[in-house]
Amino acid sequence: MSKMAIRNMSLKVGQTLTIVGVPKPDATNFAVNIGPNEEDIAFHLNPRFNAHGDERAVVCNSFQGGNWCEEHREGGFPFNQGEEFKIIISLSPEQFLVTLSDGSEIHFPNRMGAEKYQHMNFDGDVRIKSVEIK
Repeated sequence: MSKMAIRNMSLKVGQTLTIVGVPKPDATNFAVNIGPNEEDIAFHLNPRFNAHGDERAVVCNSFQGGNWCEEHREGGFPFNQGEEFKIIISLSPEQFLVTLSDGSEIHFPNRMGAEKYQHMNFDGDVRIKSVEIK
């Protein structure tokens, strides 16, 4: 498991975050986490090839005050081990709108309601090739 963090970034309402990466050939799962700091996660995106009792599922959640909230499952599963993917995340006051490589969408509530998030990290069996905020 590898972990990569980006601190002091600025993802604001109205902006779009584009992530390009490649899951490792033997990946079980990986995660993209966005939040106000290292402790709290406003948006957790967890594609699972075969992990935590799930197969080929994208699980989203948030982590606040030391606890995971209610899991959210929506969208397709356009991820393949060893093949490049692209995830586009748009932030609004109400939600994180995620567009996956196959065009399917995930609508995840902006549970913390912040207009700006400054911390992002990547965890698990993935190699991140690029991160862009526009």
